[in-house]
Amino acid sequence: MTENKESLLAGFKAFLMRGNVIDLAVAVVIGAAFTNIVNSVVKGIINPVVGAFGTKNLESYASCLKDPCRVVDGEMQGIQIQWGLVLSAVLSFLITAAVVYFLMVLPMARILAKRAAHDKAKQGVAETIEITELEVLKEIRDHLVAQRGPLTGATPSSNGSGSGAASGTHSTS
Repeated sequence: MTENKESLLAGFKAFLMRGNVIDLAVAVVIGAAFTNIVNSVVKGIINPVVGAFGTKNLESYASCLKDPCRVVDGEMQGIQIQWGLVLSAVLSFLITAAVVYFLMVLPMARILAKRAAHDKAKQGVAETIEITELEVLKEIRDHLVAQRGPLTGATPSSNGSGSGAASGTHSTS
C-alpha cells in the first residue's frame, strides 16, 4: 500500500514538474492579466467610440421582445435582449485575438520558419560533406586498386606505379 502511495506521489510530482504544465500555468496567469487590459481598452475606448453613434455605454444597448420593457418594483417587465453585452464581449474577443496573433503567434511563426530554414540549410551542408567524404574514400579505394592492379592469382602484379608489397598485400605459398 505504501508503494502505491509513493508511486502516486512520484507520478504527481513528475506531472507537476513537466515543462508544459508550468508553461500552461504561466499562460493562464498572463492571460488573466491581459484580459483585464483588453476589457479596459474596450470599456474605455471602443465602447465610447461606438457609443458616439448612439448611447455612450455600449452595454446598455438592448431590445425588447415583449413590451413593455421597464423596471417596476425592482423587477423587469417584459423580455429584454441585451445585445450590447454580446457586442462588447465580441469586440473584447476580437481585440484579444488580434493582439495575440499579431504580437505573439505571427512573430513566433517567423522565428520558427527562420530556424527551420537554417536547420535545413545546415543539414544540406552536412549531407554534402558526407557525400564528399564518401567520394574521396571511393577515389582512394580506386587508386589503391589501380596500384595493385587486377588480381589474377595469388601474387599481385605491379602496374609500374609501385610494388605489390607497397599496397600492403603479399603472397603466401
